[in-house]
Amino acid sequence: MGNKCVVLAVLAITGIACKNEKPESIIPQEDVAIVEAPKEVLEFGFNLNDYIVKRDTIKNGDSFGKILERNNIGYPKIFHIAEKAKDTFNIRKLQVGKPYALMYSKDSKDSIKIPESFIYQPTKEDYVVINFKDSIHAYKSSKPITYVEKTISGIITSSISETLDEKGVSPVLTNKLADNIYAWTIDFNRLQKGDRFKVIYTDKYIDDSIYGGVHDVKAVLFEHKNEPFYAFRFQTDSLKGIIDYFNEEAKNLRRAFLKAPVEFARISSRYNLNRRIALYGYSVRAHKGTDFAAPIGTPIRATANGTVTESRRKGGNGNYVKIRHNATYETQYLHMQKRKVKVGDFVKQGDVIGWIGMTGNTSGPHVCYRFWKNGRQVDPFKQKLPEAKPISDSLKLKFLEHIKPIKYQLDNILYEPEIPENQYPEQPVIRQSTT
Repeated sequence: MGNKCVVLAVLAITGIACKNEKPESIIPQEDVAIVEAPKEVLEFGFNLNDYIVKRDTIKNGDSFGKILERNNIGYPKIFHIAEKAKDTFNIRKLQVGKPYALMYSKDSKDSIKIPESFIYQPTKEDYVVINFKDSIHAYKSSKPITYVEKTISGIITSSISETLDEKGVSPVLTNKLADNIYAWTIDFNRLQKGDRFKVIYTDKYIDDSIYGGVHDVKAVLFEHKNEPFYAFRFQTDSLKGIIDYFNEEAKNLRRAFLKAPVEFARISSRYNLNRRIALYGYSVRAHKGTDFAAPIGTPIRATANGTVTESRRKGGNGNYVKIRHNATYETQYLHMQKRKVKVGDFVKQGDVIGWIGMTGNTSGPHVCYRFWKNGRQVDPFKQKLPEAKPISDSLKLKFLEHIKPIKYQLDNILYEPEIPENQYPEQPVIRQSTT
């Protein structure tokens, strides 16, 4: 009883004390806005957040001087900029249609905005920067490039181009398979329904976001008429950078010559010793070349490895290049808009040596492809062309070891879904993955 009284007394005193205490004042909390710094947007080595960026493309009649003059820079300074930059970049080489950018500082208090830098992009990945804010300096650089390996498989229902196109795959891949890798092994105009393929290839991305196209094809398995045709990419000459495709037994798949010097072109006129030509009043004049028609500016490729023996402009030939491939064969490429190679250059099969034009005697844009055998012009389509150089014995073992893991990877790519024999879908089935 006594203990209870003590406890009650303590509780009573405590309660009174609590009632008499003034409650602490509650200070309202203010919401504090946390402002994050803007994320850097990097391009051409600049943080674009710090600049006003004016983008455009080179138009007909544009020049470096006219572009800067339109943007409040006077000719004395323009001349000074051009002189300082000429050792890095020739400002006369601006090409119509190519993009450029002018960079203006956001910190400038001037009422008339004057650019501080001019950036020109001759290709998707390469660019030239000319700075002229304080001191003038120019430099060339390239955007970062990422290569992504991908795999794709498909079943032919009509053509390989339609099979790949319906899934948004670059037509460049079709061309590499048909015109480069299997040009002499499989006739892609005679594919059968149910033929199928697996490809390991690499796509190129510029700045991690801009698609730069198919970079190369690592390996292919093409099943045509139920027969497997393997192709593996392998470098046979590191000094000259020569790359070929070989099957699983190390046999070279290609011939020494490409079938055509231009991709995606049509033959507009064949080799014909009795042809009548409108340009010469329909008189009989031997046409000792094969004409491949394509738009002006289309790249022209060397059809085989060799050394440039002529590169000049002459009469009806216009701009042309001639290449000696060995003691037997030479090729010649006429009517170029512009030549890219000079006498003495070594070129590899597929290298760009110039661009389609209309120089010399021609009624339309094309390249006249001439083929020489033992000093005499012949029809390349009627020649039994030699196979490409076989792989050396010293490299064969290295090649066979190199392809082991690649072949395993290729063989384990599935056709999704796996189709029972003789049962094929109406639409092509394609599997694409990124690694």
